[in-house]
Amino acid sequence: MFVDKVKVFVKSGDGGNGMVAYRREKYVPDGGPAGGDGGKGADVVFVVDEGLRTLMDFRYQRHFKAERGENGRPKNQHGKSREPMMVRVPPGTTVIDEQSGKIIADLTEDGQKAVIAKGGRGGRGNTRFATPANPAPEIAENGEPGEERSIMLELKVLADVGLVGFPSVGKSTLLSVVSAAKPKIADYHFTTLSPNLGVVETDDHRSFVMADLPGLIEGAHSGVGLGHQFLRHIERTRVIVHVIDMSGLEGRDPYEDYVTINEELKQYNMRLTERPQIVVANKMDLPTSQENLDVFREMVGEDVEIFPISAVTKQGLSGLLRSIADKVETTPEFPLYEEEQIEQRVVYKFERREDPFTISREPDGTFVIEGEEIERIFKMTDFNREDSVQRFSRKMRHMGIDQALRDRGAEDGDTVRILKYEFEFVE
Repeated sequence: MFVDKVKVFVKSGDGGNGMVAYRREKYVPDGGPAGGDGGKGADVVFVVDEGLRTLMDFRYQRHFKAERGENGRPKNQHGKSREPMMVRVPPGTTVIDEQSGKIIADLTEDGQKAVIAKGGRGGRGNTRFATPANPAPEIAENGEPGEERSIMLELKVLADVGLVGFPSVGKSTLLSVVSAAKPKIADYHFTTLSPNLGVVETDDHRSFVMADLPGLIEGAHSGVGLGHQFLRHIERTRVIVHVIDMSGLEGRDPYEDYVTINEELKQYNMRLTERPQIVVANKMDLPTSQENLDVFREMVGEDVEIFPISAVTKQGLSGLLRSIADKVETTPEFPLYEEEQIEQRVVYKFERREDPFTISREPDGTFVIEGEEIERIFKMTDFNREDSVQRFSRKMRHMGIDQALRDRGAEDGDTVRILKYEFEFVE
């Protein structure tokens, strides 16, 4: 079974909690803070393994949760940070964030790595909060929560050459006679339901990877037939080999087939038309083929290079393969995505965000505070310690939440909710 698209959930490790602890030393009457920081949580990292060919493993494991960092310890000992969680993927895997649709990573080369979810930093121990005014603080942070995201993995076959054409024009037969690949071959449409790869060697000892891709039909760009399952895989190929059945035995017109397939490629992705295309007139061993080829040549014009072959009798194959090898050598790799499509990780410093929080009111009168920053601070606060609670209150005041609540009509004793937790508004 060939799996080329799958949805996966990843969560990086939370940071370890900081600790509240104190020294007990001789001749130091009050001791001092000695709580260590928590360790960093594990990142979730995808790494390319050229031994893999499908996304089949992700059918059985769709959740990846990395280890949390170790908690801080007494005597200023930091908790252990966790090693990244490595998830192996086949070459040609594109990682897409499901919510935003942004491309997180395009993984093509063996050993290439991408951090998909960053681990949370460890919480600070009470040593970090000591000041001249408060030399023995009872404050420690909880670890920062790790990132969690739902992602789509798409596998696009890595091949130098892609065979395109209507079903049953002889693509699989061609691949089977020019390489050691053993695709399923039968006289019905859509015999090929998943891409087959084969390494082809020419008579002058050059080689390239050829993919026989599932048959294409009219309307494929909008999902008809095997639709996107087919077109997804042709995006990476450098050279398109367009196979046409010149015999016309199935009642189809070779020229119409040629125009239809090219229109589908154009509709799916305009950039596919930039790739060099070699037209192969197959089944030339059949009686009506030569006559159809003469008509076809007239209609497409002199500019289109046509190679008459018979995959069954192996007639004309050596010249075709040499020409394909020439094209592969002289055609650079096409960038699959534009720069702006790929998620950029940029750190902005000294910039105030426009909306660090939002306040809404529910029918029962509860004020609901939402926002990534305030929720992160909330999760990193240890509400079992009075000093930590007071620090959280100061942060809310500093962010302007208290005033914003008053502006919305909050009064002493009103209920305020952050995440699932409720507390009273105190003037």
